[in-house]
Amino acid sequence: MSVTAFVVTPESRPRALSVVGEKLTVLASGKQTHGYEIFLQQGEVGQGPPPHSHDWDESFYVISGEIEFGYGDKAMLAKPGTLVHLPAGTTHWFRFATKGEMVSMTSREGASAFFTDVDAKVPHGAVPDLAILGNVAAGHGLKIGS
Repeated sequence: MSVTAFVVTPESRPRALSVVGEKLTVLASGKQTHGYEIFLQQGEVGQGPPPHSHDWDESFYVISGEIEFGYGDKAMLAKPGTLVHLPAGTTHWFRFATKGEMVSMTSREGASAFFTDVDAKVPHGAVPDLAILGNVAAGHGLKIGS
């Protein structure tokens, strides 16, 4: 199976998914790339996932706003131009400290299916139902909590 070239423009990109309060757009899925995935994440103050881990690497590049990241026993405030890389298995979280936007990338297919299920199965709102989120996460090999 070969990878087909593709272009995503603002007019052609898919609708944003609602994932733990933030807008998340799948720009490139693993099905399209046969490997990595790329996302556009947009959030308001206070939005972001609880501590979690998964079996893919994940990198975030902050475009606008300020986003607080936590991993292990560390926490930091990422400003525009900051790249945060988290290896597979690293428990991490983030919160939009201000309204912001970032691009994220995963090392393999998996996150896009999880985000699609969260959008469909977890009630939308500022505070996610952690029990439902945990069940959806478990179905995709993610662990919520430390």
